[in-house]
Amino acid sequence: MLTDVDLPAPGLLWTRWATLSATHVAIGRTGVWSIDERGAGRDLPDGSWARFALLDGRRAVLYGDHHEHSAAGRDDPPADPLTGAPDWLPWATLAPLAERDRLGFVIWHESGRWSRVRYRDGWSDGMTDLAGPALTGEGTLIALSRFGPRPAAERLLAAAVRSEVSPAHFSDLLIDPAPDLAAAMATAARGGLVPGSAAPRIQPGRRPPMRRVRRLSQGEHDRLVWAAMQDSPELSRPAPPVTAELDTLVGWLQDRAPHSDGRCSLLAYSDATSFSSQPGDRPPADRPEEERYTAFRRLTELVRALRRAESDPRYGRWLFLRVETSAAGVRVERRYDSWPPWWHDDGVSGPWRTNLQEEMDARLPRYRPSWVGLLDPETAYRPL
Repeated sequence: MLTDVDLPAPGLLWTRWATLSATHVAIGRTGVWSIDERGAGRDLPDGSWARFALLDGRRAVLYGDHHEHSAAGRDDPPADPLTGAPDWLPWATLAPLAERDRLGFVIWHESGRWSRVRYRDGWSDGMTDLAGPALTGEGTLIALSRFGPRPAAERLLAAAVRSEVSPAHFSDLLIDPAPDLAAAMATAARGGLVPGSAAPRIQPGRRPPMRRVRRLSQGEHDRLVWAAMQDSPELSRPAPPVTAELDTLVGWLQDRAPHSDGRCSLLAYSDATSFSSQPGDRPPADRPEEERYTAFRRLTELVRALRRAESDPRYGRWLFLRVETSAAGVRVERRYDSWPPWWHDDGVSGPWRTNLQEEMDARLPRYRPSWVGLLDPETAYRPL
């Protein structure tokens, strides 16, 4: 299902975008706002980006990806940004981006309206964060006025609308430091802002006969794997060797017993790069004189050391660990292949699929549980 989007006419949006691009080039800020033969772009340091292109007539397309907002991969269920999109979009560019989860939004203009796929209520795709300064005349003037007097910004934008931009417009706006007028005018010409110039236009594309479409969001894919882990039995493998690292961990827990009676509990998850713990019946006690997180850091070191000591190149390393100590003894439970019932599942946080894949790849095939196939990124896609 599609929905209309309230955006300015493509020609006006292009003029504002090109004006911002030429101004940024004039002060040496290349790449933030840009113009090339494929259209206009904006790139942020965090990896977020947007592209805007004009086609023949009044058709246009605005697309991109914001690193914090994407209904395509993070909404439940995922919203395919290309569902219902017209045949003339630049599919050769868009489809590969969508397959790599690098396409957070696609908005197209046709027959006098902007359209996109409908998202779940309250979801933001980050488009306004990326294109915001070009979406209104006031927004563009505010952005330009950061570099010089507002009257000069108004004259520059008015000249851009009439395709009459000259070097004087940049000189009036950009007083200190002196602007690179040649670079500014080259960008303005490329954007169709000077007499005799025209904005670049791309050719209509062609919809592919088949494409990969995400059917599971990142969260849904995670929960599919986690549910399979909870249903998985433990495979038969030799007991780990006796190590000094276990004695050290047990001694530390006994010393941290919350009632000073040696009774202490540890629930932990660990893989090659991540560690987390949950409180058991008698979690290790902090001490008033310690800095914050001192005990957690030491616990992390001890658990990682034990995991390394007990690892085996054939059957791998455990993922979950449960230790219950008393004054005279200890009970240890390790889970290599399954999510134990004593590890709380909040439906949001759990082992990262990439980390699990790394762990499974390090084992011999006979010691890999049945849910390993679900880690394949292809699990989240289906043909359309």
